Amino acid sequence: MSVLRPFDKLPALNSAILLLVGSDEGLQQKLAEAMLREKKSFRINIRIATSLPLPSEGDHLRPRIDLIAFMIDIKSKYSLRNVEASLAYVDASFFLGKVCFLVTGVGRLNCCSVEMSAIWKLREVYSSPVLFCELELEGIRVATAQRLLRMLEICAGLIPGVSALYFGSLMSRSANF
Repeated sequence: MSVLRPFDKLPALNSAILLLVGSDEGLQQKLAEAMLREKKSFRINIRIATSLPLPSEGDHLRPRIDLIAFMIDIKSKYSLRNVEASLAYVDASFFLGKVCFLVTGVGRLNCCSVEMSAIWKLREVYSSPVLFCELELEGIRVATAQRLLRMLEICAGLIPGVSALYFGSLMSRSANF
């Protein structure tokens, strides 16, 4: 059970690996399936975890992770606490554009259990973008899958001239307008 580090392994040629961390495995699975159905010019591997640290697999078996998406269900305080506890197992250099927070359930804000100030605090403390979505709806799930694929492509270094840090700073600046 070690801390995840972004640059401790060499990247695989023309492929990218996404780690989805969240307490709702059903929504994680639906999002992963939507991402795999999308047309893309690179190979994608999606790993799903309910929390960090990841179980010990041996350092040589665990692949390099290009992007971590922490999923927070807006109607579950447990979901937020789970993500906050998992953040301790991520190396600080991951927060240079290789982490995002995916807030789900935003279509039902009247059932909201998580304060928006807690979400904004995560964004500020970890300098990571926040994406809002409703994964229960097919159209929004597909749009979210496309957006995550584009972010993953950038984080894996598959877009010449655009780094994950540059993209992350653009995302955080656009959220302030």
